Parts: sequence; C-alpha cells; structure tokens
Amino acid sequence: MIGRLNHIGIATPSIDESVAMYRDFMGATSVTEKWAMPEQGVWVCFVNLPNSQIELIEPYGDKSPIHAFLEKNPKGGQHHVCFEVPDIYAARDDMKAKGATVLGEPRIGAHGTPVIFIHPKNMGGVLVELMETPKEAH
Repeated sequence: MIGRLNHIGIATPSIDESVAMYRDFMGATSVTEKWAMPEQGVWVCFVNLPNSQIELIEPYGDKSPIHAFLEKNPKGGQHHVCFEVPDIYAARDDMKAKGATVLGEPRIGAHGTPVIFIHPKNMGGVLVELMETPKEAH
C-alpha cells in the first residue's frame, strides 16, 4: 500500500523565515508561493527538492491546529511525514481494519488530492499523512 514519500511537513511560526533558512543555508532554489488553506487552518508553501518536497505550514487564524504544536515546539519542527497511496478510501479502510486511528475523513490537501492522517500512537510516534497519488504524478 505505501508508496512514494511525497513530503515532510514542517510546522513553523513563520514561513517567510523558514524559506529564507532553506534558501540561504541549504541552497534551495525552487520554492512555491505561500497560500492560505483556511479550511485546514494553515498557510502552506513547498520547498521543491529533486526527489521530494518540504511542506512548510504556518498557523492561519486563531483555531489553527498548528498552534498547539507550536506551543510545545516554539521554533517549529517536523509535524508529519506524507506517503502516497493509490486509493485514499482503500487506504483508510485498510488502516481502520488493522486497528489504526484514522483522524477524520478524507479531505482535499495542499496538492489538491484527498488526504487522511494516521495517529502517531499507531505509527511509532510520527503523525503520518496518506495522500492519494495525484493524477499527473511524477
């Protein structure tokens, strides 16, 4: 079921400062514009890498789920790991059948394709996002 590593999600108090860090310290040359996803309570931006992406997420609004993460980690840090799957509904059903805690129902993620999240208690302490492979993928 598990497919390609799509991205690593990094929570940050400032996407602009994080972009500068990846550009100035790491030499990143391909970064998307920042955009709002109010339905998920985040600002999003991607740092494009040769084999994957880094998704930078910053709180959007007072009810952002990222606020709690940043309270524990004020400078930010790794929030989640995202893997592609061929069918998000089959992946959801498979994970539930295996006893995993799926957080919510599939919803459209930053890549415009359905995503779900698997609770860290089932994934070795890591929040895992499963993302349906985009139609125009790779």
